[in-house]
Formats: sequence, structure tokens, C-alpha cells
Amino acid sequence: MDIEYLKRIEINPKVLCGKPVIKGTRISVELILERLAAGYNFNEIIYDYDITEDDIKAALTYACE
Repeated sequence: MDIEYLKRIEINPKVLCGKPVIKGTRISVELILERLAAGYNFNEIIYDYDITEDDIKAALTYACE
């Protein structure tokens, strides 16, 4: 299942200077991790950035890899 999550992450030099982002967005893995570290819960991040729970899990999986 981790591989499926990683398919949600893309690295494109034309998007956010090549930072890993949620595919099709400009929401970076870094941003998601910063929000989680700051105490935001999944629902707050989903609401604020219009992404899915699986997108957040993908960011976490990417960070662990």
C-alpha cells in the first residue's frame, strides 16, 4: 500500500522549484509535515488545502522513505 501512496507524490522542477508535492497541486510534502508538527489534525489540513486523507498519508510515507 505504501507504493500506492507514493504515486500521489510528484517532483517536477517547474513546480515549487522541484520540491515534492501532491500530484496535480502545489501543496508540498514539507507544508503538510509542518502543519502536522504544528498540531493541525488531518481534518484541518484537508479543509484548508482541499486535499484528501490519502494525500496526507502519502506525504507521511514519502517522508519516511
